[in-house]
Amino acid sequence: MADQYFISIEQVSDAKVLVISVAARLAGMHPQTLRQYDRLGLVQPGRASGGGRRYSARDVELLREIQRLSQEDGVNLAGIKRVIGLEQLVTQLQQRVLELESEVIAAHRRIAELESTLPYGRRDLVRTQDTTTALVVWKPRRSTDS
Repeated sequence: MADQYFISIEQVSDAKVLVISVAARLAGMHPQTLRQYDRLGLVQPGRASGGGRRYSARDVELLREIQRLSQEDGVNLAGIKRVIGLEQLVTQLQQRVLELESEVIAAHRRIAELESTLPYGRRDLVRTQDTTTALVVWKPRRSTDS
């Protein structure tokens, strides 16, 4: 019963609940600046049923980062948009790498399970003398006694 009330930190930080005046105050900006950033696509606030902008805590963090890049680093808005896009791409790629690593681990486990069921294990694969990862197939000679 208590699980249905559980909310993750990500859900809280992504919840679009702050009106523009509060978000602007938290970010240290004028509300008109937030409207401009919305028009430019730098920050995408949610919309209330009446059409008013609603910002999340994550949006406020992004607004602060935009302000830092602009004021401290001297990056123009086009550059900021590019930086934000690249940071989002990096985050997506990092997530994909984690997913692929998990899949590789699962595949290795499955291979080990299948190898354990083989009657002779994987004796048909033998490492060569060099330091490469090349493998050679070894097949035992058939006995001529039978």
